[in-house]
Amino acid sequence: MPSYYHERLYRSQELMEKMPHFPITLCGAGAIGSNMVENLARAGFATFKIIDYDRVEERNLSTQPYYRSDIGAHKATILANSLYRALGVNIESSVTKLTQNNVKKLLKESQLVIDGFDNSIARAAVSKYCHTTNLPCLHVGLASDYAEIIWNDKYRVPSAAQDDVCDYPLARNLVLLAVAVASEVVIAFVKDGTQRSLTVTLQDFAIQTFK
Repeated sequence: MPSYYHERLYRSQELMEKMPHFPITLCGAGAIGSNMVENLARAGFATFKIIDYDRVEERNLSTQPYYRSDIGAHKATILANSLYRALGVNIESSVTKLTQNNVKKLLKESQLVIDGFDNSIARAAVSKYCHTTNLPCLHVGLASDYAEIIWNDKYRVPSAAQDDVCDYPLARNLVLLAVAVASEVVIAFVKDGTQRSLTVTLQDFAIQTFK
C-alpha cells in the first residue's frame, strides 16, 4: 500500500503531486512547530526547513512529540531525525536563533513561512521580512484556551510582556486542534492560494473567521 494512501483518496491527485515539492519553513519547533511539521509531513508534504535553537525539556513532553530520551537535545535536530525514520522525509534543520540580521538568509528559499515562535522579537523579524518581500507567512499562536491562525497582512506582533513567562496554562487538545486547523489552512493555500485567517477557542469548540 503506497504512502499517504488515505490522503490520496481524500485529496485530488493534482494536489498530492504538488505538496511534496512545496518548500515550507517552520519557525519554531515547540508546541506549534513540532506538531505542524509532523502533521504536514504525514499529509504528504516533504520539503521542510525547521528553525529553532532550543533544547527539549521535560515540561515539553505533554504538548510536543518528543520522548524522555530526547531531553537535552536540540528540538530541530530531533524532529529531522524522527521524521526521516518515520517517513523517509529529509528535513533541513537549523539550530539557529533567528534575528533581524539572519532572517533573510534563513527564509530566502521558502514559498511559505509558518511562524510558531514563542517570543515577540523573532515574530517581529519574521513578519517584517515576509511583508517586505511579499513572502506568504502564516502566524500560529496559543494563549490559554485560545489560538490564532493569521496571515501576515492581518497579523499584529504581540506584546513582549509575556515572552519570558514559562509557567503558562496550555491544554494539549488546544495545541492539536490549532495544528489541525492550521494544516488545513496551509493545504488550501497550496491548492489554490486561498488565505483564511481563523481563531479557535477550546472551551466552546468554536472556529471562527478572524476579524
